[in-house]
Amino acid sequence: MEYFVYIIYSGKLDRYYIGHSQNVRERLERHNGGRSKYTKMVKDWEVKWQQVFTTRAEAMAREREIKGKKSRGYIEYLIRNDFG
Repeated sequence: MEYFVYIIYSGKLDRYYIGHSQNVRERLERHNGGRSKYTKMVKDWEVKWQQVFTTRAEAMAREREIKGKKSRGYIEYLIRNDFG
């Protein structure tokens, strides 16, 4: 089974969201369908970056690492350089 860390972006909010999932496409549908607390206010989320892992623990650790940087610059660096 594969696990993904993903970064999505809303142009309306000019905001990024970082998460992990086994199915990024299905998860994106949930974000845009208003079924996710943090992202329900708009429906224009799009995947900007993703990275694959073989275990959920690895994906969760990477998600925490990215969120822990608390840096929009770092997120945009990942997207620009496609380090996934």
